[in-house]
Amino acid sequence: MQRPGWAPEPTVGEMQLDERSSLRRVAGLSTELTDITEVEYRQLRLERVVLVGVWTTGSSAQAEASMVELAALAETAGSEVLEGLIQRRDKPDPATYIGSGKAEELRTVVLETGADTVICDGELTPAQLTALEKVVKVKVIDRTALILDIFAQHATSREGKAQVALAQMEYMLPRLRGWGESMSRQAGGRAGSNGGVGLRGPGETKIETDRRRIRERMAKLRREIREMKTARDTMRARRSASGVPAVAIVGYTNAGKSSLMNALTGAGLLVQDALFATLDPTTRRAALDDGREMVFTDTVGFVRHLPTQLVEAFRSTLEEVTGADLLLHVVDGSDPLPLEQIRAVREVITDVIKEQGTTAPPELLVVNKIDAADPNELTRLRGMLADAAFVSAHTGAGIEELRERLSEVLGGLDVDITVLLPYSRGDLLARIHADGRIISSDHEEGGTRVRARVPHALAAALSEYAHSGPAEPVLS
Repeated sequence: MQRPGWAPEPTVGEMQLDERSSLRRVAGLSTELTDITEVEYRQLRLERVVLVGVWTTGSSAQAEASMVELAALAETAGSEVLEGLIQRRDKPDPATYIGSGKAEELRTVVLETGADTVICDGELTPAQLTALEKVVKVKVIDRTALILDIFAQHATSREGKAQVALAQMEYMLPRLRGWGESMSRQAGGRAGSNGGVGLRGPGETKIETDRRRIRERMAKLRREIREMKTARDTMRARRSASGVPAVAIVGYTNAGKSSLMNALTGAGLLVQDALFATLDPTTRRAALDDGREMVFTDTVGFVRHLPTQLVEAFRSTLEEVTGADLLLHVVDGSDPLPLEQIRAVREVITDVIKEQGTTAPPELLVVNKIDAADPNELTRLRGMLADAAFVSAHTGAGIEELRERLSEVLGGLDVDITVLLPYSRGDLLARIHADGRIISSDHEEGGTRVRARVPHALAAALSEYAHSGPAEPVLS
């Protein structure tokens, strides 16, 4: 039976969403016979968590927004949020992150709610993690571990899984807790207790062995990611050589990047109201109303305080933005702090571009979800972001206007050329027709003289046939 609102033939995104929904965590079976045989009565058992944050800077609204985002992250990871606590401090406590008094209060809340996990809105040091666990006596994780867990759940491609595994190991390495220094698993020097003068000792402990194996695994993952980066760079260079403009869709997580790409290209990507729903970059071609083609690439989403391990591991994926002709920066218009989203995204992009040593591509802001935004807030955003496009990927409002803006912006990125193409190079003439805009065309004895506006990559390919005289300015 066809599901209401779904296409007769499900898209790739719909099938991925079905598969993801079927892999939720369930409670373990008890030893009672009824629980084992009555399978249909098994209940979905989500991890019960309490959130805790430290408010050091900014306004109370920013602190509350950070906790709301942490709750959304926890729910995306498959948890049930029971309670949230905020501690006002000048800086996090070096021992327990929230201070001894608040830690005891947190222990009381854990007992009252029956929570089995505490999630902290910040990155905890190994010492803070251990000390806080001793007080609350349940599992404690920080914001970084939570985001890494979501990435591990949602990664589907080989490259994405390798990147997430590398980030998790980088995070795990300084936080290993094993049997301690007293449990030596290997003898010092030669086998046995007598290793000779200067070689007697406890040898390598179990935790040191674990660290060594993790480092070896990380080195192997880095090699694999470098090999996959080569393939990605080759595909990117091939797209660049084709002369088709490249548009990278960037933005905060859950801002509606995949929904917007579906609206512009009909790609059928996975769409879910969850943070970091899609991780693997997807590239699709689309044609504008004037017939010119462009390539859209949907990139990984960003978040405030994005873990540095993820930025390092996803470096090859984030490099998609450096080779783009235009950045389509998607902003959630229904978010209470959209300007904070813009700032967080631009920080990460700036860091990536600085490392690459390239110039930043032009940016077109797109405020999405205008159907769900507060009208007064929307009016304020229109005044503050005068050059932005306002759309709703869900209802289709503003999509045609966005297409027109894309045509104008990408048209401004084209260059004027005058070339004399030999009659034997009909392939180049076809590329000018497909990717550029013909201004004039005359057939001469030596070939076809063409004046056109074309992308930079195509202009470079046509440079050897360029007219010796300067091209006349084109009025646009």
